[in-house]
Amino acid sequence: MKIKDLRLGERLLTRVIVVVSIFGFYNCEDANIETIKINDEWKFKLLEENEAVESDYHLADFNDADWDPISLPHTANLEPLVVNNQWQGICWYRKELKVPASFKDKKLTLEFEAAMNHSKIWINGMEVATHLGGYLPVVIDASKYLEAGKVNKIAVRLNNTDNPLTGPKPLKILDFNMYGGLYRNAWLKAQTKIHISHPVLADKTAGGGVFITYPRVSESESVVKIKTHVVNDEKDSSEVKVVHSIFYDGELIKEQTSNVNVIASETDFEFIEEISLNNAKLWSPKAPNLYQVATTVYANSQIVDSSSNRFGIREFTFKDNQLYINGEKTFLRGVNRHQDYPFIGYALSDNAQYRDAKKIKEAGFDYIRLSHYPHSPAFMDACDELGLVVVDAILGWQYYLDNDQFRAYCYKSAKELIYRDRNHPCVLAWEVSLNETKMPVFFMEELNKIVHEQYPGDNVYSCGWMNDVYDIFFQARQHRLLHPERYDESKPYSVSEYGDWEYYSNNAGLNQHSLSRTERYETSSRQKRGYGEARLLQQALNLQESHNDNFNTTAYADSYWVMYDYNRGYHDDIEYSGVMDIFRLPKFGYYFYKSQRDIDEEKVLHIATYWTKESPLNVTVFSNCEEVALFLNDELVAKQLPAKSSISNNLKHPPFSFYIESFKPGTLKAIGYVNGKEVSEHIVKTPEAATKLKMWLDESSVPAEAGVNDVLFLYMAAVDENGTIVPGYSNEVLVEINGDAELMNQGSIEAEAGIATALIKIGKQAGTISVKATSNSLSGDFQCTVK
Repeated sequence: MKIKDLRLGERLLTRVIVVVSIFGFYNCEDANIETIKINDEWKFKLLEENEAVESDYHLADFNDADWDPISLPHTANLEPLVVNNQWQGICWYRKELKVPASFKDKKLTLEFEAAMNHSKIWINGMEVATHLGGYLPVVIDASKYLEAGKVNKIAVRLNNTDNPLTGPKPLKILDFNMYGGLYRNAWLKAQTKIHISHPVLADKTAGGGVFITYPRVSESESVVKIKTHVVNDEKDSSEVKVVHSIFYDGELIKEQTSNVNVIASETDFEFIEEISLNNAKLWSPKAPNLYQVATTVYANSQIVDSSSNRFGIREFTFKDNQLYINGEKTFLRGVNRHQDYPFIGYALSDNAQYRDAKKIKEAGFDYIRLSHYPHSPAFMDACDELGLVVVDAILGWQYYLDNDQFRAYCYKSAKELIYRDRNHPCVLAWEVSLNETKMPVFFMEELNKIVHEQYPGDNVYSCGWMNDVYDIFFQARQHRLLHPERYDESKPYSVSEYGDWEYYSNNAGLNQHSLSRTERYETSSRQKRGYGEARLLQQALNLQESHNDNFNTTAYADSYWVMYDYNRGYHDDIEYSGVMDIFRLPKFGYYFYKSQRDIDEEKVLHIATYWTKESPLNVTVFSNCEEVALFLNDELVAKQLPAKSSISNNLKHPPFSFYIESFKPGTLKAIGYVNGKEVSEHIVKTPEAATKLKMWLDESSVPAEAGVNDVLFLYMAAVDENGTIVPGYSNEVLVEINGDAELMNQGSIEAEAGIATALIKIGKQAGTISVKATSNSLSGDFQCTVK
């Protein structure tokens, strides 16, 4: 199966219960089973430092008419491009929620996918929940508090100031940001009193909800084990059965009905079914095959509940500490990711989450280490669809508090992470570890125990940065260079971070201490796109060298630090080690990783130069072709094999290197060959004077969508008459938008290496959006249709 560019509506089928009606089993309205996204029509207030008492904000009759109308996902505060004084404080959200009369006597669950960081929730003036932690769902049994047929008042108080019980260390010394707000989706779910439980509310070891595992994995015949936890909150006992209907690509391929079980009042029961699938389509990075299971619950022969879950059949095993996916030995080339966008922090739309994952896959990666906290459910869905293997992590970075409350918070986080993400085929291992933090052994033992209790069976793995207790040892390259005695070959080993710190810090294991600060910065991997070709090529060389060095270890995977440039919080500049910048524009290093793809996946050929008079005369070409020929103004420079060296001998596809004796303006053309045949071509032309602005929207296979707070990057490049980007252009660009969309940039918009970027938030109305950009004498126009 080829990787599909699935649309948002289709992707949400895994998360919206009413999907079962699409398959024709029944009308959900008749059964009064519904999941409603409640993102719209909230009111918001940021508490000022000198503001009076907020004691009335939670009351049902409080007048919030002067609060800001907003919709979710939402950031508490729009930040500047460089964030070194991030807002921290208290903010409030309020909503009038009309609960349908049909929800009377139903099980009602209110869920916020994330709420940063210490939250309190009131319904109709009554406090119903408090929650610590800003990355995992806040789940509330609201059955006793929400009144059906009436308008209910929901109030949420969020506090994202430093919290010793959640950590990590204070923001002023933290190396990433924890942006405030209700920055993911919110849901109201209505079920009958005989229903499938929510795993967080059930808090049942290795149970709750629908839990899917794979006792046997084989293309000839696989076995899917589905555990369904059904609760009977009715006054009487009921005869209950469960029907599982499995679909592939929309076609029903298997249906299985459980035995009938009598569930007494106020009790529960776990239905366990093993379903055999012949000619199974397995999930892997190259073939991310996905099934859908519709689970229907019958009580006394009537449909009472349903759930739809997506799954992929796969098996991760280790032999001699090397990874095998479905029996095939696989090395995972990976990257780390922080989840923030410029200006809006964490408040990405689900579409934006998918676009981020798509770029990671297109960059040549099959693996992501989530740094250093749980990422969005929508991002996890995208990884399932695209074939990106994931290491899923609890929050943790250079912080441990030696008390029972902190440990209890970490234990709870580990459990709830598994509850949330256990059905995602993309998850290889659970990083239930506090990264770069000295932890006591008993604490690690308990976290490891939680993994294996909550996800029992073979081929389930915990991982951590200390080589004690955990099933997989994660070690950054700089830690191995500094402390080679800690390198542990006795268990599966992954290079968790590499390519950045060891080229930057004075004490990172290489020779940085012997360099001046200027030399250290110029030869580091932290290179802004505007720093020029030589420094971007230096970053790419560092990636080549460090990735090559990882193959000298027993690692089954590595993950470069980092995919996207990001804000460091305390620092006066952005962290620039990304292979794409904070606006998701590629650097030369992006093409290095892309070139490591097998040629049957994609033919890659990229000349890493702007070819100006300032360009290096050693021209690097990244390609996975067998041979590459380079021409300058139609004259052959050379036809070469890859440039093997001590820093590339382990690479699958080392770069090509061509030396040109002197600069001549004009056209560089590279041609790639496989088996002696021309298979690809790339052209770079010397830029001339800029004449206009070329504009394009980064949709990454998901078009702009109205009504979901969709955010997209609009690029505006200064180009010459040939359409070549002029890399020296760095002027301010003015943007004017017509249509239901909003410019989210804070401060002026300036071109960097010839390209300026606007972050556009789409409004609620479908239709046409037009944008005009001007910069001195240059101008450009862009128009798109929003669905």
